[in-house]
Amino acid sequence: MVSDVHGNARDLARAGEGADALICLGDLVLFLDYADHSRGIFPDLFGVENADRLVELRTARRFEEARELGRRLWSGVDGERADVIEKAVRKQYGEMFAAFPTPTYATYGNVDMPQLWPEFAGPGTTVLDGERVEIGGRVFGFVGGGLRTAMRTPYEISDEEYAAKIEAVGEVDVLCTHIPPEVPELVYDTVARRFERGSRALLDAIHRTRPRYSLFGHVHQPLARRMRIGATECVNVGHFAGSGKPWALEW
Repeated sequence: MVSDVHGNARDLARAGEGADALICLGDLVLFLDYADHSRGIFPDLFGVENADRLVELRTARRFEEARELGRRLWSGVDGERADVIEKAVRKQYGEMFAAFPTPTYATYGNVDMPQLWPEFAGPGTTVLDGERVEIGGRVFGFVGGGLRTAMRTPYEISDEEYAAKIEAVGEVDVLCTHIPPEVPELVYDTVARRFERGSRALLDAIHRTRPRYSLFGHVHQPLARRMRIGATECVNVGHFAGSGKPWALEW
């Protein structure tokens, strides 16, 4: 089980060793590494100094200034912004999907581009979003993406759309999502020093349907990596990009 891979194809290729299946909860793309500002699409295009500045502004929650910096930098790039980003994402996806073992079950993260996944997902990779599947005799439900934020990442959706996908999954043994339930200890990032967006609909579903596990990523350095909500064990299975270590679910 991995989440928030963010370009770590080397460790991803070994993540499924010894397991019956690999589950990936999204964020394959590396746009900017907050721990190493030299890595990612942004520094490749604009250099490390501009990456340093962007991280500084975002960390200070000065999002409008961050967007203005981005607008200024992109104005000097040849070609349409969307085309340039898509080309870079395609390159990363080629490496990431080639590293997936068979079988892999995956859903999207908030920085992913779902429209490109069918092009790269091979026959051994099953992509699920708002859907359920049986793995090893247990029912797993998958809900991808994130909720809307000032960061405006590619796959952010409305609270209503997200809640509808949670509802569509229904009762499962293991509820797999990219973002965590809306619990302060699970959504607070201790390094970024901010609360990320979690889902109230997910939290309500945990209380209502009582899955054995709720597994998620998104928050890279959470205040709490796991906690129990009623009968459900809630576990943050990221940040794979930094650790390179999968989390094993055993029955």
